[in-house]
Amino acid sequence: MSGFKEPNFADRQKAAMQARQNILNKFRAQPGPDDPEVKRRQAEREAIAAARAKAREAKEAEKAEQKRREAEAAAAEAARIAREKEEEAARQAALEAEQKAKRDARYAARKTKGKKK
Repeated sequence: MSGFKEPNFADRQKAAMQARQNILNKFRAQPGPDDPEVKRRQAEREAIAAARAKAREAKEAEKAEQKRREAEAAAAEAARIAREKEEEAARQAALEAEQKAKRDARYAARKTKGKKK
């Protein structure tokens, strides 16, 4: 079995030259921008991008509609709470007026009771 042969400068230089040539050949083998396959892939990418943009716009429109509905619901809830507060204030005022009338009636009854004697 022969031992490992250390590559000399000429071998290394030849290997580097071959590697550069391989890279250049690979680059030259790529299709140009006017190739039908390249144009087809580009059209597919543009169609996908357009579909994504359309989906994003639809999602944003749905989000805006949802925010509008939430704002309407919040406004309706605020109006309901304000109406309930007004009704509660009116009930409280009526209750206080009724209690005052009863208290005044009791006071007047005590006064008239005391004058009879």
